[in-house]
Amino acid sequence: MATVLIVEDNERNMRLMRLLLRPLGYELLEAVDGTEALATLAGTTPDIILVDIQLPDVDGLEITRRLRKEPRFATTPIVALTAYAMPGDREMFLRAGCTGYVAKPIDTRSFPDIIASYLHAGAPPSMPEGTATE
Repeated sequence: MATVLIVEDNERNMRLMRLLLRPLGYELLEAVDGTEALATLAGTTPDIILVDIQLPDVDGLEITRRLRKEPRFATTPIVALTAYAMPGDREMFLRAGCTGYVAKPIDTRSFPDIIASYLHAGAPPSMPEGTATE
């Protein structure tokens, strides 16, 4: 099964994603900030990266920009997680190199399918409200 790196500083959100993804067989790697995420990624290449935009040190967009400079992450789906989806944010996330985004609070019914879609096609074929792709 696929390996998912979750970069999330809110323990409740981390727990929710854990509860939704682990039973489906995903191997989960976790980081609570940008520094920990970058350290984790120095030693592994997950199949998908879920990154909170608002992190206490290195924000999710900066992490994405750094990763996209590395050839091994050129095609890895990087999905922004944000509670602050405003007009124009979709374009900002895409410019930074995100494959798309998922708005918080996470819709527990569609979240596993969204993740599976990114893994199989690079982007969900039909996006539920709150998600975006190129």
